[in-house]
Amino acid sequence: MATEKVVNYTPEQTAALVEAYKAGTTVEALAESLGKSVRSVVAKLSREGVYQKKTYVTKTGESPVKKDAHAEAIGKILMLSEPDVDSLTKANKRALKAIFDALANSKPIE
Repeated sequence: MATEKVVNYTPEQTAALVEAYKAGTTVEALAESLGKSVRSVVAKLSREGVYQKKTYVTKTGESPVKKDAHAEAIGKILMLSEPDVDSLTKANKRALKAIFDALANSKPIE
């Protein structure tokens, strides 16, 4: 007994989906218009090779940097031990960034 495969997206739906996505229509709007879930639309666009994952940026438009990265950079500059670097990660992120920026931009003491 052979079962017939159910077509989730017709070739016409796929073409329209890709075209609308490339034109800037959001995944959420596409999902609603097709009566599909957002995950289904994302999966289909991914299979078609056009889906672009949203990239997170800070309020200032920069790529985010984790506290650990700031603490490790400060640790390298100051040649701190691993336990000291670990303790830095408990500090406020804004403070860690300010300390790193000050150390990175400071001139060596002569």
